[in-house]
Order: sequence, then structure tokens, then C-alpha cells
Amino acid sequence: MREDLIKLFATCLFIGNVPGAPGSLASAAGALLAIALYGHPGLHLFLFFFITLVGFLVSGRMERLCGKKDAGCIVIDELSGVLLAFFMLPLSPAIILTTFFLFRAFDMFKIYPMNRLERCDGALGIMADDLLAGLYTNITMQLAIRWAG
Repeated sequence: MREDLIKLFATCLFIGNVPGAPGSLASAAGALLAIALYGHPGLHLFLFFFITLVGFLVSGRMERLCGKKDAGCIVIDELSGVLLAFFMLPLSPAIILTTFFLFRAFDMFKIYPMNRLERCDGALGIMADDLLAGLYTNITMQLAIRWAG
């Protein structure tokens, strides 16, 4: 794959190059995408798997291009993880905000076994912890919604 395409995809259309908090910005973009996909679970699932596959293909290569483990500009993992976090959730402002911040918290604090997955080399180490953060978030939100309702 060409280097320019690797950079384009790994940074999620260069969101990863925005100074400050590119992971949060990519997560917000993913939340907006999930909102746009609401009511279309098949398309949501397809895009999640497609983005995840692309993430595994480009993130390790981008890491090598940057010369830094899990470089901050690589944000396709956040996009993939947040799509998983929002899958099949009902949407309201409270659910959107809670899901977004819960995903970011799981992603930042890396509770077990995320902390171990992050240590893996290459694409697995980049992608796996965010996918697990998305899964933790989705399960937590599904349980909370059922418990509250």
C-alpha cells in the first residue's frame, strides 16, 4: 500500500494530525458517524468491520513510518472502537455523551486486559485496546440502559 494512503487512513483523513487531543477528536468523529448510521445496524456493522480491517492493515505500517510505538497521530483505532461502543444503542443526548466519555475513560485508563493488549507489537497493540474499550463501553451502556429502564 502506498505511504500516502497509509497516512490518510491511519490518521482518519488527517484528524490525527490536529494538535491537542486527536484521539478525542477521532472519537467524536466516530460518534457522529454512529449517529448518522442510527437505524441502519447492517451498514453500521459493515463499516465497523471495514474500518477495523483497514485499521489492522495500516496502523502497524504507520507506526513504523512514525518511528514511535502507537504514535498519537494514529487514530483509526479510536474510530473503530467508538463505532463498536455505539453499536445498537438507542440514541439520546444523555446516551451519546455518556457513551463518548465512557469510551474515552476506558481508552485512557486501560483496565485489564487492555493494559496487556496495548503492549503487543504493531497493529495488534494499536487496535486491540481500543476495540476492547468499545466492547466494555457497549456492554456497560447496554446493561445501564436495561437497568434504568
